[in-house]
Amino acid sequence: MTTQVIVLNGGSSSGKSGISRSLQSVLPEPWLAYGIDSLIEAMPLPLQTAGEGIDIASDGVVNIGPVFRELEAAWMAGIAAMARAGARVVVDDVFLGGAASQRRWRDALEGLDVLWVGVRCDSEVAAARETDRGDRPEGMAASQAETVHSGVVYDLEVDTSRTASLDCARTIASQVT
Repeated sequence: MTTQVIVLNGGSSSGKSGISRSLQSVLPEPWLAYGIDSLIEAMPLPLQTAGEGIDIASDGVVNIGPVFRELEAAWMAGIAAMARAGARVVVDDVFLGGAASQRRWRDALEGLDVLWVGVRCDSEVAAARETDRGDRPEGMAASQAETVHSGVVYDLEVDTSRTASLDCARTIASQVT
């Protein structure tokens, strides 16, 4: 079976989006890329800042509400449907619930050939990137750097602390069948 979906999991500012874009340039076939940030941006504004949707506190703590979970489940099912229809897909996500988040994806992607990739980054490096970006609350990257990997099982892990996104993408691409 050939790889149909690559799931990248890592904390905020760990380099997932850069790896996702680099994968699109190094993989021989076309791959679609979807990130959790796109799902959040697609939600109505009130759900981007509320308890029913997603609430990102000033200290970077992220709280997820029931409406967000409903929309996330639909988004996951849609991505799985695209892969089942023949599209190859890279997913860029933040497993705030660790193993529970991976279980939701496993359920949605059941029957598909998935490459599970952990994107690690030292919390200090991620925090510096967060500051440079200026679009995330201070503390988010450091608080997520390790917790998003708790209980998650990967086929491959890369570390962007000192390795460029393109090099990480090449490592991942070498595992795509």
